[in-house]
Amino acid sequence: MSDPVAQLLPVAAVFLLAGLVKGVIGLGLPTVAMGLLGLLMKPAEAAALLILPSLATNLWQLFQGPRFGELLRRLRGMMAAIFIGTVAASGIVAGGDSALIRAGLGAALIVYALFGITKVSLQVPQASERWAGPVVGATTGLMTGATGVFVIPAVPYLAGLGLQRDVLVQALGLSFTVSTVALGLGLGWNGALPASAMGASLGAIAPALLGMAAGAWLRHRVSPAAFRRWFFIGLGVLGGEILWRAVSNGGLL
Repeated sequence: MSDPVAQLLPVAAVFLLAGLVKGVIGLGLPTVAMGLLGLLMKPAEAAALLILPSLATNLWQLFQGPRFGELLRRLRGMMAAIFIGTVAASGIVAGGDSALIRAGLGAALIVYALFGITKVSLQVPQASERWAGPVVGATTGLMTGATGVFVIPAVPYLAGLGLQRDVLVQALGLSFTVSTVALGLGLGWNGALPASAMGASLGAIAPALLGMAAGAWLRHRVSPAAFRRWFFIGLGVLGGEILWRAVSNGGLL
């Protein structure tokens, strides 16, 4: 990482904001952090910074839910595919063409924002879960390894399982935790997880948790639906900015 000290304040601000979003709507920390950090540094550096605060907040979310064992049994095929796909594809974000990775990151944010804004909902028949879960998991893993974004298509798929809200939040925590661990292992395997990055990632845990606490407080004082709508609009704008920069400055035109 070029100058961790100079990046300390903007990185802390990014994780404070990302934690706040997660505290209000229950997701979004890795997505917001990866998107904003993608404006400040290379995708591999942003992904390395993401590891520890994402792991801490998602473990918190995972073990607050009521049905960990049941979810793990139900989603084990999907989780295994996420893990394998992420580790296998992690060399892309670790050492691939930076402009192409940024373009992929921007496109992933735009797609996710469109899902959120349009409120497209999937209906996943229970009989289809045995094959659909691993397919969605592998696709999510490839997206995670290529861009550092964990959400497509895992989030729409999990939302389509008809889970109760608390169980859905826990399922998202499980998916994001597996993605984070796999991404960390993949980055380390590809030599993209230096000690300096892990130190900065450790330092990002505190602002992320502080942001989550602030978001939990704010959740009872704002309309979550309105906040969620503006979050997805902002995410789409951010994705468009990242995509435009990658295409225009990266020689992809």
